[in-house]
Amino acid sequence: GIEEIANTAGFNVMICQSHDNYENEVDKVQALLNAGVDGVIVSYAKETKDFKHFKKLINNGTPLILFDRSTNELEVSQVVIDDYLGSFMATEHLISQGYTRIAHFTSNVKISIYKDRLRGYQEALVANKIPLDEELIFESDLQLEDGRASMLEIIGKGMKVNGLVSASALGAMGAMQVLKEHKIKVPDQFGIVGFANETFMSFTDPSLSTVEQHSKRIGNSAAELFLQEIASSQSKFIPQKIVLKPELIIRESSVRTGEELKKI
Repeated sequence: GIEEIANTAGFNVMICQSHDNYENEVDKVQALLNAGVDGVIVSYAKETKDFKHFKKLINNGTPLILFDRSTNELEVSQVVIDDYLGSFMATEHLISQGYTRIAHFTSNVKISIYKDRLRGYQEALVANKIPLDEELIFESDLQLEDGRASMLEIIGKGMKVNGLVSASALGAMGAMQVLKEHKIKVPDQFGIVGFANETFMSFTDPSLSTVEQHSKRIGNSAAELFLQEIASSQSKFIPQKIVLKPELIIRESSVRTGEELKKI
């Protein structure tokens, strides 16, 4: 999405990957600063707590736009989705299908997206008069193996859980693998909704329900904000925050039939 807008405007896009490592991020931001790039569009690392390296860009007059992960520590433009709403919709959907013991897979809750997704999950339960149970909240890096490990813990402890809202696609996938290995039927006995509509989610068996983040639109919007900031370089640019509305994509992993609903 970023390339689509930037290339049309005559800008080339260089891609740097921190692998969610703070030191890698600092090094790459410094390299970009040394290279004299026209701007930086970034989703900062999970490990990042100190934003001094980004402040160097701002002090240098280099446009900086954040996407996906936002922070109040930097006065820059940001593009995000309403993570709270997405998680609320996912949780409420599972409740509507008869799942009442719903777990939540999250990551570092100091990061805005995970904090908001956790809050959406919690408030959907409260709104539907379902008691909160902190034991059903599992924090990890949300990779495939983390999803597997968390679901193995649920099964190993004999926890009465019949639903999952995962803050990542890979976490949901790992959980479903374990459920299938233990002959727990999805969605008959267990409902799952993930986040970030990754391509593989529609090809799993059963296909995985998910919250669509509109990644391409996020990229488009971030690049457009960069172009606006470049165009207004002679005047004071006022940072903007764009919040996109998520979409719940309902697939097989979370839909119970009428007969199944009667049995729960």
